[in-house]
Amino acid sequence: MTVEPVDPARDATLLHDWLAHPASRYWEMGDLTPGQVRDYLTAVNDDDAQDGWLLRRQGTPIAYAETYDPARTVLDGVPPDVLDHRPGDLGMHVLVAPPPPAEGARGRIPGLTDAVMATVMRFCFATPGPGALRVVVEPDARNSAIHAKNAAAGFRVLRDIDLVTDGHAKRARLSICTRDDFAASPLGDGTGPLGAEPAAHLRPALAGAAHRHLVAKALAEFTHERLFLPEPVSAGTAEADGAATEAAREVTHDDPREYVLVLDDARGGGRVTYRFAARRYPLEHWVIDESSLRRTRTLPDGSDAGRAAPIDVLELVAELQPLLRVPEELFPVYLEELSSTLAGAMAKREREALGASPSSPGLVDALAGGDVAGAFQAVESAMTEGHPGFVANNGRIGFSLSDYRAYAPERAGRLRLMWLAARREHTHLSLGAGESESGLYGTASSAGELAGAERATFAARLAARGLDPDDYLYLPVHPWQWEHRVAITFAADVAREDLVPLGPGADEYTPQQSIRTLFNTTRPDRHYVKVATAIQNMGFLRGLSPRYMRDTPAVNDWVAGVVTGDETLRRAGFGVLRELAAVGYTGDVYHRTRDNNPYRKMLAALWRESPLPRLAGGERVATMAGLLHRDASGTALATSLVRASGLDAESWVRSYLDAYLYPLVHCLLAHDLAFMPHGENLVLVLRDHVVTRVFMKDIGEEVAVLGPRPLPERIERVRAVVSDDEKALGVFTDMFDGVLRHLSGILAADGVLPTARFWALVGEVVERHREEHPAIAARHDRGLGVDLRAETFAHSCLNRLQLRDTRQMVDLTDQASSLIYAGRLRNPIGVTVPA
Repeated sequence: MTVEPVDPARDATLLHDWLAHPASRYWEMGDLTPGQVRDYLTAVNDDDAQDGWLLRRQGTPIAYAETYDPARTVLDGVPPDVLDHRPGDLGMHVLVAPPPPAEGARGRIPGLTDAVMATVMRFCFATPGPGALRVVVEPDARNSAIHAKNAAAGFRVLRDIDLVTDGHAKRARLSICTRDDFAASPLGDGTGPLGAEPAAHLRPALAGAAHRHLVAKALAEFTHERLFLPEPVSAGTAEADGAATEAAREVTHDDPREYVLVLDDARGGGRVTYRFAARRYPLEHWVIDESSLRRTRTLPDGSDAGRAAPIDVLELVAELQPLLRVPEELFPVYLEELSSTLAGAMAKREREALGASPSSPGLVDALAGGDVAGAFQAVESAMTEGHPGFVANNGRIGFSLSDYRAYAPERAGRLRLMWLAARREHTHLSLGAGESESGLYGTASSAGELAGAERATFAARLAARGLDPDDYLYLPVHPWQWEHRVAITFAADVAREDLVPLGPGADEYTPQQSIRTLFNTTRPDRHYVKVATAIQNMGFLRGLSPRYMRDTPAVNDWVAGVVTGDETLRRAGFGVLRELAAVGYTGDVYHRTRDNNPYRKMLAALWRESPLPRLAGGERVATMAGLLHRDASGTALATSLVRASGLDAESWVRSYLDAYLYPLVHCLLAHDLAFMPHGENLVLVLRDHVVTRVFMKDIGEEVAVLGPRPLPERIERVRAVVSDDEKALGVFTDMFDGVLRHLSGILAADGVLPTARFWALVGEVVERHREEHPAIAARHDRGLGVDLRAETFAHSCLNRLQLRDTRQMVDLTDQASSLIYAGRLRNPIGVTVPA
């Protein structure tokens, strides 16, 4: 088939005959004369908001189609809660030629209407061509034949609406179809973009690479947490010579050496053997060469010794179950989280292979470009190791495949928040210093988190229900939360209008690595929004507690006051992104049960400052987790940044440590103030690819005051008085082991900077802080305070927490007592104290 512009003079008589046929009755143009049809086609051609097209089959005219801008023509009066008009929307009508009168039904060509519909849809999405992102149709609700054809092409029905066009009124069935919808439909041909197949990323080749990556990571991190110890293949080392286990664990070497791990197969009997090459660095950090992994099996009777077996992370964890000590009833939950992590790893590799996600050098180029917000989010979505220590770190239990496509951060999609009006008597809005309700939400004449028109529209929708807008506060929820929780779990609250759905907001957001935190893509200078999603991910149900949110802005104000009032922190450029407003609803029955429960964490949100308004010219931002990213080819972003900066590796690392380590050490030693400084909670500020300062975020849920210093009564909840040794873990566990261990391993393995020099630089930063703060040093010299140069520190294990209880790793009200330790790690900047 071919598609060409309609010619009114040439085609009017032909179209008149088609429209006059009874099969075309829903076009309601059967009473027009040929001249009127010519005038109609001319008007279509002269209107820049619509076009007419003639389809030919083997040269013979076979169908007529119209395309139009729905926001400017047929559907321009449809309200946004019915159809959210978007750039790239294209309306479409199609008319298939009836069979010649003399042939009647015998003249019908089998499959013709399918072929016409498929051709029209491919044409609508074609580039060059109309290049639609969504096709919109509004056929007569009585036209069952076209409804079936639309469904076959992937259209999803939104609702039936009353529509008047050109003086004709009809009940229309409003439907939409995206490129992915059509590509995956029965009429689609699989030539669409990502997601054209039901699960295009679940392919053997992608799975093989993802399994190898996760098996290498599992072997490295479980060994790091001392759940087992692979043995060297070659003799002549301290390990092979039977040295003490402690000494064997602390062996380091920069060259890759062969190791073996032999496991009894408790399920099927026999043995399983893993062989691989690995480098070993301080803090018992293993870097395993993924390509070197080999797995073999020996049957219980000793036969098939050394038979090659597939590399499979699920099989590995099942084989390791006796050593991992996962409770039997929770083991399937951990396997599900691991399966989801595997699927995510495949999807990330697919996106990069197809050019939808940049390589590490591509990210460096983006950070050098002019689109500051775009580069910021490109790094965020490209990330592969948001939490590098956790093996199952992308659980997302509760997300379907379509949810994954729509909401997973690595998909780099955009979404609109669903807004609820929450009855004020059951809802609390907390505001930070300098904030007001009208300033947060905006007014009918000025924009805040809602544009002026949105605020007016929401108020009008409440009034149309007979409700007073002043009786309500506005609560944003994730679209997944609306569909899966609010409309079902809180159905009674919606029915009694304590919660009133108002529809999607205008701004588009991009999900961050934590999934429930969203970046405003439409207005990047506006606030992040953090919402409850109530999915199970990495050992927790990811919700937000209204009770906890009540004091969050006050906690942030106090922390920001400490930071801005400290000369050392100001000089280091250290800043915090305040969570300056929070809202939570407690009118549901779940808040009246005797015990605390996860359902109390499903209806709350907070707003956090964006870093973009605080940047100077030439500065760029990126999540610190990006420093641990390797692309599909194995190229590390950190290595790429060092090489692009023009600095030597030591200077680059020193600048990074001055921005990251120095101020956080000062917060702990000077103020007993501990953050959760892992990669996702820091935003790096870069100039010319060099880290110059940082922003700390996620303050309210993560900060702790570890000493007796005075606090305002309402934020007393953040106090957790612990010993000096335990205070030191805020640096040792969260920074040395949680971040710097991985970064030093990347730079060493890439030949950029040996680990000895890396940790020497870390020691220099700690020592410089001591020299520049003699009062703190004097306290330490008297045997008081935190000792960051101690020889060893307690080895706190994250995977062991998740393996112990996959539903909730720690008690959030008493995290310290929930931790699991595996002996002590040798401090890479430790100083031996003479006996």
